[in-house]
Amino acid sequence: MKVLLTGAGGQLGQALIASAPEGIELVATSRQQLDLADSAACSGAVEQHQPDWVLNAGAYTAVDKAESEPELAHAVNAGAPEAFARALDQQGGRLLQISTDFVFNGTQGTPYQPEQTRDPLGVYGASKAAGEAAVQTIFGAGGRGLILRTSWVIGPVGKNFALTMLRLHHERDQLGVVADQVGCPTSTLNLAQACWQTLQIAGDRELPAVMHWSDAGAASWYDVAVAVGQIGADLGIIDTPAAVQPITTADYPTPAERPAYSLLDCTSTRAALDLNGEHWQQALRAVLQQAKTP
Repeated sequence: MKVLLTGAGGQLGQALIASAPEGIELVATSRQQLDLADSAACSGAVEQHQPDWVLNAGAYTAVDKAESEPELAHAVNAGAPEAFARALDQQGGRLLQISTDFVFNGTQGTPYQPEQTRDPLGVYGASKAAGEAAVQTIFGAGGRGLILRTSWVIGPVGKNFALTMLRLHHERDQLGVVADQVGCPTSTLNLAQACWQTLQIAGDRELPAVMHWSDAGAASWYDVAVAVGQIGADLGIIDTPAAVQPITTADYPTPAERPAYSLLDCTSTRAALDLNGEHWQQALRAVLQQAKTP
């Protein structure tokens, strides 16, 4: 199986490369090799490599910056998957599009089902929603374009909330962290496993066109920050955790509005992929063990 991977330099991309199963011919591209803002380059990569799958793990993920760079966010998050889908539709091959909980508005207060209507709040969510819509429009219900939504991605490399909190626990005595936004962290280690499982199972049986994957449980950002300090101290990565104070979204205004409750219901996806979910605190421990330094 030949897989064209985007976002190879990102935290998920690095986890995917490290965990690629035997028998995968992996063409890993980072921003330097493939500019996702260039639709023609995306189409050209499919024509050049003729992959069995494009695993589109690359994205514009700067949620706040997207508010001032909407054209770039849409070019990367909507234009690239559309270009991949059109090229694959012509050349043959399939697409796994990684998407986000930010396609929902976060107002319903119960976990979101994969089939629910998209209603994003900001530019980032809207751009990812547009990418999903393009994939679904081009491929229809034929199963050649799959969407895997995830949330609050953390990993042992790159930039993410867990590593930022680990550094701040090391540097500060007190932290204030938002406690009224609820979702679930997702380890890149587990997300990569779900991606590879998707590609391998999809050759044998039909999978849902839209799937949800996060680690198990629910948390606020405050909960995650506290857990990072506790686990970091337990592992000997930091000496003493900072005192973490819960604050509200209003106390920490950002350019982009974020969903207050974006928990994804992963029940059907876990059954379809034959994978059990790991509780987010266990997954966080594995991430921090690999990170090792704040």
